[in-house]
Amino acid sequence: MFSIMTITLKGIFRDRVFQGIMALVVLFLLIPSAASLSMRQVTELSITLSLSLISFILLLLSVFLGATSIWKDMERRYTFSVLSLPISRCSYLLGRFFGTALFLCLTSLLLGSLACIMVKIACGIYPSERPIVWSFIVLAIVFSTLKYILLVGVALLLSTVSTSFFLPIFGTICTFMASGITQQVFDYVNSTSSAQVISPVLKPLVAVLYYLLPNLSSFDLKVNAIYGLAPSMSGLLLTVAYFCVYTTLLLGGAAFVFGRREMK
Repeated sequence: MFSIMTITLKGIFRDRVFQGIMALVVLFLLIPSAASLSMRQVTELSITLSLSLISFILLLLSVFLGATSIWKDMERRYTFSVLSLPISRCSYLLGRFFGTALFLCLTSLLLGSLACIMVKIACGIYPSERPIVWSFIVLAIVFSTLKYILLVGVALLLSTVSTSFFLPIFGTICTFMASGITQQVFDYVNSTSSAQVISPVLKPLVAVLYYLLPNLSSFDLKVNAIYGLAPSMSGLLLTVAYFCVYTTLLLGGAAFVFGRREMK
């Protein structure tokens, strides 16, 4: 598995994904100037822009790397030569996942460091009355990284049931969009105000989708980082536990499907 992780990481660098990230890094240099447009909340806006840009880049990486890694291997006939070696399909799949997850962590570390520098510059030019809690910014970046690693698991699961890259890419994007609002929809459907509007037949369907789709909104600590609000420690631990359990289920399902897939 570790050899597959190394090969995955080298393949990502060989495909010049890192160079594409460095091109987007230029946008970070514009954050102090863009944040200065808000004369009253320069620091808050710089943190918002930094975290949003990190989230956007990690989203692109998780969707396209997670959804195309297995498909590219099968198109290049690389999968057949690897699986002919004394290595299980499960180890191959896990190596692909952890290699991609490691690249996301390295990217997050680079972008997070650059974001903190830009926030520091913006704060130095326009000092804020509210102190910056750097640990909350780091927490927001860490949990954002966990969110997109989980999304890689979704992309890999969809890749094991599809023979093209269309379903994994668009399925992962749809999952990301839907999972951001599942909590709000579930709360509204089960509230008393929706009793006269929502059909009782829809409630079980919404409940199934709520528990089936990942709840990615719990990983969003952007508000805590912007306004220096301390997150709940129990909530953080619960989110980490949710990440571990849900990701394990995704990888288990992907390994089960991939282990029974016919290679043609």
